[in-house]
Amino acid sequence: MNSLDKFDCAILAALQADATLSISALSEKVGLSSTPCWKRVKRLEEEGYIESRVSIVNRNKVGLPVTVFVSVRTSEHDEKWLERFASSVMALPEVLEFHRMSGDVDYLLKVVTTDIEGYDRFYKKLIKTARLTGVSSAFSMEQIKCSTALPLELLSHGLTA
Repeated sequence: MNSLDKFDCAILAALQADATLSISALSEKVGLSSTPCWKRVKRLEEEGYIESRVSIVNRNKVGLPVTVFVSVRTSEHDEKWLERFASSVMALPEVLEFHRMSGDVDYLLKVVTTDIEGYDRFYKKLIKTARLTGVSSAFSMEQIKCSTALPLELLSHGLTA
């Protein structure tokens, strides 16, 4: 399954909360000395547990306050169509998340934009990407919770000491 122990999870949890922590501060927080802590961080990066370190920008302050969840349906399901569609959608900067779904909806996009007119411009670009049988948009009225931190405490039952 995974080769994480309690120190690895503590490191990941601390970095999820603040990726700017120095190795010194991180090692103090997780109860390791600096060199073993640094080696673990490097290993977690090399093994792909840490994909990247980013700053989360306040979308309201930069003028992107509107979040739209876009459900896409299609009758096309071959690999060539998917490659073209996925490539086109991934190139649209408004798309923050892009999921292939089970059930009635084939794809779900999380989109941010400036306003209704901005969404309309996005929509017109989206429908040019590929043949779609339906596009449905749900505008978020209020963001109640938003987190990028994974619930690592759920892994505690399988961790080694």
